[in-house]
Amino acid sequence: MRPMRLDLAGFTVFRDETTVDFTDADFFALVGPTGSGKSTVLDAICFALYGTVPRWGGARGLANALAPSATEARVRLVFESAGARYVATRVVRRDSRGNVKTAGAGLQLMPDGFDVTKLDTGLSPEDLGEVMAGTAAEMEEAVLAAVGLPYEQFTSCVVLPQGQFADFLHAKPATRQQILVNLLGLGVYEGVQKRATERAGQAEARLDEVDRMLAGLADVDDEALATAAGQVARMRELTGAVEAAVPELEEARAAVRTAGAALAALDADLAGLAGVRSPAGVAEVAHAVTTAQADADRAATAVALAEEREEKLRGELAGAGDESTLRLLLKAYADRDRLTAEAGTVGSALDAAQREHDAAATALAAARDAAARAEAELEAAFRAHEEAKATDQAVALRAHLSAGAPCPVCEQPVGTVPPMPAGSAVAAATAAGKKARAASQAAQALVAERDAATRDLDRVLVRARAQHDQLRSRLAELDGQLAGAAAPEALRAALAEQARLRTALDEAGAAVRAGRDAARRTRGGLDAARERLRSAWRDFDATRDGLARFGPPAADRDDVAAAWAALVDWADGQASERRAERAGLAAEVTGAEAAADAARERIGGLLADAGLPPADDPVRAVAVAAERAQAAHRRLEERRAQAAELRTQREEHRNAAQVARALAGHLRANNFERWLLAEALDLLVEGASRILRELSQGQYDLVHDKGEFFVVDHHDAGLRRAVRTLSGGETFQASLALALALSEQLAGLSTTAASLESIVLDEGFGTLDAATLDTVAATLEGLAARGDRMVGVVTHVPALAERIPVRFEVRKDARTARVERTGL
Repeated sequence: MRPMRLDLAGFTVFRDETTVDFTDADFFALVGPTGSGKSTVLDAICFALYGTVPRWGGARGLANALAPSATEARVRLVFESAGARYVATRVVRRDSRGNVKTAGAGLQLMPDGFDVTKLDTGLSPEDLGEVMAGTAAEMEEAVLAAVGLPYEQFTSCVVLPQGQFADFLHAKPATRQQILVNLLGLGVYEGVQKRATERAGQAEARLDEVDRMLAGLADVDDEALATAAGQVARMRELTGAVEAAVPELEEARAAVRTAGAALAALDADLAGLAGVRSPAGVAEVAHAVTTAQADADRAATAVALAEEREEKLRGELAGAGDESTLRLLLKAYADRDRLTAEAGTVGSALDAAQREHDAAATALAAARDAAARAEAELEAAFRAHEEAKATDQAVALRAHLSAGAPCPVCEQPVGTVPPMPAGSAVAAATAAGKKARAASQAAQALVAERDAATRDLDRVLVRARAQHDQLRSRLAELDGQLAGAAAPEALRAALAEQARLRTALDEAGAAVRAGRDAARRTRGGLDAARERLRSAWRDFDATRDGLARFGPPAADRDDVAAAWAALVDWADGQASERRAERAGLAAEVTGAEAAADAARERIGGLLADAGLPPADDPVRAVAVAAERAQAAHRRLEERRAQAAELRTQREEHRNAAQVARALAGHLRANNFERWLLAEALDLLVEGASRILRELSQGQYDLVHDKGEFFVVDHHDAGLRRAVRTLSGGETFQASLALALALSEQLAGLSTTAASLESIVLDEGFGTLDAATLDTVAATLEGLAARGDRMVGVVTHVPALAERIPVRFEVRKDARTARVERTGL
């Protein structure tokens, strides 16, 4: 067994999805800190194959497969064994009650050429090949067939876990013997013994069956064979006699067929001639064509006259002038009268608007004059108000003046102080100003009102003038249009004439259409009459063509009734001639049938004499009877040959049963298997002893006696010691020597799938000194260099790891462990 690829998810310390690719790792080391998960990689290989791990303590340790707080663990191993590639898968789940169970397990045989590098790391349950096992219960037998080793021997010879490295060294002789039996495939000899016993039983059963078959062939004697040969001879004679009589029968039958065919042909001719009769109404067909032709001619003449009158009226209507022009002129007369009246009304309205506009303009000028006067009065009031303010200020200063005192304004001495006025000049000026402002505002408002009214009248006047001008322009156009036109009364008379001509034209068109319909009907009647005439001629031609073999007379193509009458007369004459010939042909048929009956009776007598029933085909019936006689004769000959062959087979089965019983007896003693085991153990101990001498610097040799292992200590005068007396380091050296010898010496002797294609050592190499460690490393290198098996180690020793080309470094953090490939 050689691992190719390992996929993990949720398995112990490998919480996350992890892949270890061993595809080209012929010599590798798993390295990393203590507790990082190196040994777990080997546990996963064992678990994928066998569903358990040595350090779990059996199936009860299944819960150890789950990573902390994980509910599912998945492991998939792709491996090769004996040239075939397999994939083993196991899934473990924790249910809602905390119980851990195997949820899925399977083993599949992968197709040739499948590239394992294309597998996903998600461990999806895709179909990877032929299913060898689909449940956990089926896995044990399927894995044993594929790997060739049960679980206990797999962990002693292929994957050697910690603590069990020395199991093979310390195993009991019986256990060690069973391991060698599996490794060497010696169980095949037990299988050979069982197969020999089975074959002996099968040969004896076949011998009994041959005896029963020979008993069923006891009636195959010379008398029976002679009787069958005589029947064959009689059938041959009958065949000759029947074949000689059949030509006479066939000749008579041919004469019956010939005479019958002639009589049938004559009867057919008579039936055909008797069926020649003139169709009903054939005399009226030609007259109907003449009548239909006259009707068609009259209808065509009526159509021509109607079309001529229609064309004449259409010309008169065209010469009466254009109706639309006449109607446009009458409309122009009416429009001119209407627009003339409307122009008078608009002119009166325009005069009134002009007068109103003139009055409004005069009122606006008067309002503007009044507003100017009010504005002047307002300016005067403003000036009077300013003067009043100056006067009041002077009066205010006067109250503080004293005669002879200096004036505060001009600083001149005041001569006399004037008296104080009775009231304020500003108040009077203010009242006058308010009155003037009110009058000015009223005048301005009146100007605005009169101005707006004037503008409105301007717009009305403009529209009235435009409308009046438009009417005058339209009237001028109408006058131009009507210049030289006829009077309205003349125009109305022309329109009335056109209406009359149009009505007459419509009537003429209706007459033309009616005439054409009548002409189409008469033409249809003519066509139908002609078709009936053609049909009568076609029927005549068809009937005459059917009688062409009799040579009918020529027909008068001008009169179909006469042609039919002539043909009927001729057919009646031909039928009379042929009825006279029928009696002779009927007599010939009767004579031929009598000759055929006589020949048939002779052949029936031959068949009856031979014990055969009458047959429509006597030649075939005799041939079948002859073939059956020959077949019966051949069956007798074949049964005689079968009896001879069975007697030969009986002797062969008797000899085979004797040989198989003898082989089973020889193998039942197990002497051959014991001899092979002794030879294999000698080879194993010889190879292990050579390796142990190298590892122990020449101190120890390994020997065996009655299945037990001993070491010969050359440092102690060749003392022989039991292997259980060795120290821990010495036990490791002896166990390693045995493991390497198992892989190196016995793999070539294996006859089953249990070829040791790989070996993985999980043991502490740190117990070795530098010289021994170098020897171990060189031994492992030499084993890997042979290229026929994979070699792997789990080690903490840097000196050993550095000498190994491929290293898988295992690291672990707070969540999960990871595997990273280093080296080559």
